[in-house]
Amino acid sequence: MPTDPGVPPAQGWRAAWAVYAHPRVAGMFFLGFSSGLPFLLVFSTMSAWLALAGVSVRDIGYFSWVGLAYSLKFFWAPVVDRLPVPGFTRFLGRRRGWLLVSQVGVAVGLAAIAGSDPGADLGHVAWLAVGVAFASATQDICVDAWRIEAVGMARQGAMAAVYQFGYRLAMLAAGAGALVVAARWSWYWAYMSMAALMAVGVITTLFIPEPDTRGTRAAWRDEARVMAFLERNAHWSPAARELAAWLIGAVVCPFTDFFRRNPWLVAVLILAFICTYRLSYFTKGVMANPFYLELGFSLEQIAAISKIFGVIMTMIGAAVGGWMVARYGLLKTLMVGLVMIAAAGLYFAGMTALPHEPWSLALAITIDNLGSGVEGTAFIAYLSSLTNVAYTATQYALFSSLWSLPGKIIDGFSGALVNFMGYEMFFLYSTALSIPALILLWLLMRRQARAAAEACRG
Repeated sequence: MPTDPGVPPAQGWRAAWAVYAHPRVAGMFFLGFSSGLPFLLVFSTMSAWLALAGVSVRDIGYFSWVGLAYSLKFFWAPVVDRLPVPGFTRFLGRRRGWLLVSQVGVAVGLAAIAGSDPGADLGHVAWLAVGVAFASATQDICVDAWRIEAVGMARQGAMAAVYQFGYRLAMLAAGAGALVVAARWSWYWAYMSMAALMAVGVITTLFIPEPDTRGTRAAWRDEARVMAFLERNAHWSPAARELAAWLIGAVVCPFTDFFRRNPWLVAVLILAFICTYRLSYFTKGVMANPFYLELGFSLEQIAAISKIFGVIMTMIGAAVGGWMVARYGLLKTLMVGLVMIAAAGLYFAGMTALPHEPWSLALAITIDNLGSGVEGTAFIAYLSSLTNVAYTATQYALFSSLWSLPGKIIDGFSGALVNFMGYEMFFLYSTALSIPALILLWLLMRRQARAAAEACRG
């Protein structure tokens, strides 16, 4: 992928919307559904089952650690990037081979959970949940790599948009859908039905093409750092040389490649921007539901407006974000999304002075979720633009961990901050978290403008 995200926008409105007609963009919708399905099944949906089974709140809290698999996936991303899957890679290719194995792993894990009893053997369920999370995070690695390699940069915004669309629909199925099935029948059928829905991803994987990376992905033995290492350490045993050389090619080179393609100051600027871009959104989101309840909104109103209407708004925002990336370029779309999220934070801060009517909540959800959709689409496309196709899975896993870990760390203090300063000041604080990202994005836009001017003069 190109290192400069300043991709020229498409000409005309019709051309911008036409990016959604590509068949691989359509395939991305189903892969997004497959990625989103397991997430809630090892988090909030499972927590409801555990609570009804009489599991203590303390033990339910421990289950949140299952989510570390999603934040730490960069540890095994080099394996997915570089090693074939015996029996699968030969027939499907490296990306689809790993993808199919991970999807089958999720389905089998969910079916095993369905046949378990958390009230009788919580440890067994915990290990199965870890296995599902690991397989799900591996699927995410593969889906991200396929998305980046399957189409050019001009369609990455559309790919990110339909990925979010599918992901959100899957979360509805795994959240509200699974709970309805559990209430009407049983938890066994809730999890078995979700395991069956993984067939959406399996069938998609069998039909989508393997990305053609010939000519762009050098064999790990041919990389300069690896060859230099082998020459310097000819006295080592063959096995030791092979292992060390593979680690350099799979783990070290993806790190150094990013800094080799970008001046160190620019690289630091980009990494700082990645770390700060979604801080405001994540911080505000943690306290949103308690805030709605504090204002007096009922659970039914929150479910209808926040969960159903909100998902629709996010999908619309994602589609608009994909169009904006194609029409206006990445950095401008990133700026629009960031400003919308900041505006939502200011509106939340002022909600205490507004009538506590459904329309005020609906307006808050509209601004926030539309901004989230635009922001999410643009950000996924931006991270995709930073990767080198030689290390797609590893580099994207690293970038995605950079933006998720800081948010999760700060999120843990949200409740204490609300107790200290109240909701109004808390949402002003969450809005202020957008300021570093706004400054960094402005600097990146200035750099892009200077590069474009120099290219014109040249």
